[in-house]
Amino acid sequence: MPQVSVIIPTYNRAHLLRESIESVLSQTHRDLELIVVDDGSTDDTEKVVSSYLPHLTYLYQEHQGVSAARNKGLERAQGNYLTFLDSDDLWLPTKLQLQMKFMEHHPDALICYTEEIWIRRGVRVNPMKKHKKYSGMIFEYCLPRCIVSPSSVLIDPRVLDDVGTFDETFEACEDYDLWLRISSRYPIYLIDTPLIVKRGGHDDQLSHTIISQDQFRIKALVKLLNEDHLTSQQKELALKELKRKCEIYGKGCIKRGKREEGEKFLTLPAKYSTW
Repeated sequence: MPQVSVIIPTYNRAHLLRESIESVLSQTHRDLELIVVDDGSTDDTEKVVSSYLPHLTYLYQEHQGVSAARNKGLERAQGNYLTFLDSDDLWLPTKLQLQMKFMEHHPDALICYTEEIWIRRGVRVNPMKKHKKYSGMIFEYCLPRCIVSPSSVLIDPRVLDDVGTFDETFEACEDYDLWLRISSRYPIYLIDTPLIVKRGGHDDQLSHTIISQDQFRIKALVKLLNEDHLTSQQKELALKELKRKCEIYGKGCIKRGKREEGEKFLTLPAKYSTW
């Protein structure tokens, strides 16, 4: 049984995938299995992946989205820990080594993540203050936006056994939904060292193809508020963020001439305000 399972979901990114695979196979921590899940690609993805056999497992499915692809990889994974790598991102060579060292020194920890290097259209950029990362019980910091990158985590499978895997009904913000479910129950520890490279700015990113992601963040918050495990403080924080997001999204709908949709979002938080 491998110590770490690495799951790369990919869709029509043959031009980036080879570097991502190489960054996994070049890890200083060698006790791993690599699973590449092809979400119905129509480019040269299969050709690229086949050149690395038998050093990885290649799974193919009809196009269903990134959540379904990650979940398919999870079904096959056998590692003591689980990791993900988006096919447009890269790992630095010591990523897994340092995370495994952290887990060994913190036996109560079940999930950790790392700092990041951001590349936009080939140029390194600095994250803004609002993207600052935190360590421990970070639920309140996960509410405004997704501060945990799937490519940066190392997670004990018991966490996903408890909270569930990626929600396949989300077209976007599926990671935001998962981290809310996890951070409301478990501490997520930060390794304050950049160990992944996030390559952005290309046209096939979900942030470019989905018109408004706030509708999916609202969906995640509603889903969370309908669960029964939140503390009273967590409910208050989640409701406050729901009100903020619904006001922004609802007013935006009205401004674009979608009054009925806008009013629906503006009145949505009232359903939870009586708690």
